[in-house]
Amino acid sequence: MVAFAGWSLPVQYRDSHVNSHLHTRQHCSLFDVSHMLQTKIFGCDRVKLMESLVVGDIAELKPNQGTLSLFTNEAGGILDDLIVTSASEGHLYVVSNAGCREKDLTLMQDKVRELQNKGSDVALEVMDNALLALQGPTAAQVLQAGVADDLRKLPFMTSAVMEVFGVSGCRVTRCGYTGEDGVEISVPAAEAVHLAAALLKNPEVKLAGLAARDSLRLEAGLCLYGNDIDEHTTPVEGSLSWTLGKRRRAAMDFPGASVIVPQLKSKAQRRRVGLMCDGAPVRAQSPILSPEGTVIGAVTSGCPSPCLKKNVAMGYVPYEYSRPGTPLLVEVRRKQQPAVVSKMPFVSTNYYILK
Repeated sequence: MVAFAGWSLPVQYRDSHVNSHLHTRQHCSLFDVSHMLQTKIFGCDRVKLMESLVVGDIAELKPNQGTLSLFTNEAGGILDDLIVTSASEGHLYVVSNAGCREKDLTLMQDKVRELQNKGSDVALEVMDNALLALQGPTAAQVLQAGVADDLRKLPFMTSAVMEVFGVSGCRVTRCGYTGEDGVEISVPAAEAVHLAAALLKNPEVKLAGLAARDSLRLEAGLCLYGNDIDEHTTPVEGSLSWTLGKRRRAAMDFPGASVIVPQLKSKAQRRRVGLMCDGAPVRAQSPILSPEGTVIGAVTSGCPSPCLKKNVAMGYVPYEYSRPGTPLLVEVRRKQQPAVVSKMPFVSTNYYILK
């Protein structure tokens, strides 16, 4: 167990990290992610509130559709990444990172007060639900046994409220942090253990902890806030330009737009890239060097890939070194070893997308 953002979280359960990782890729695993901040935003001006804080086009979301977005500051830096869902019940359902809980809450609450003082109809509620993530190729099959809704009609980044294994009022969202098909289930806290036990009765399902969660998301090319993106990284530098709504780019009406939008055309000075490396495993803070041996950047995340049996990493390099196939060097324990810029995800994603 490790302390994280005021919570005690399991690094792994009975299975080894690698076995847990591979089980998720081949079957499915259950992750307790109840430490994440879950909020609801109500009122006629809920979209106005959210669009004053994030880079995404929240107005265009269909009922029960969600999107990954970013809180940004006026300097263009990323304050946090979050998922915003336009719930058909008439509110926005927001999931953001536990490590940014106080910062995110203050940001949202201050903006709510500011808009209320101007006569806007908006309110925020912090949820005390648990959050369980069921991830892997057999996740939908496992969950289908406990729900009446047809999960074939619930594609990636959509959501519905349903009864799950006898627990009513659960919000099931087709998303996750592994690159696999799967769901995150927001469940009343008092029923979380009952629901977890019901899911674990299926031999397909095993518990997984933080170690597998980290290596799975890295293989999928997904960012960890505080490591791969932070307040000193813009969405363009972080290779997250796709989160910028087309309408929002044109209007330039989100925090930091005057910094971020010009970077789309002028090419940001540096970019987050994937790296595949030989030799010893590469870890965060390892220097990245040009082929001539000059330090040009740093690794932000790295681990041996259980699926590829190679070392994978991500980090920041100047734009001219960011093309896939570019040979570089990384320094591990004061020794230089070869690396090559690689496309991400390193392992193909398997999100459930309706054709």
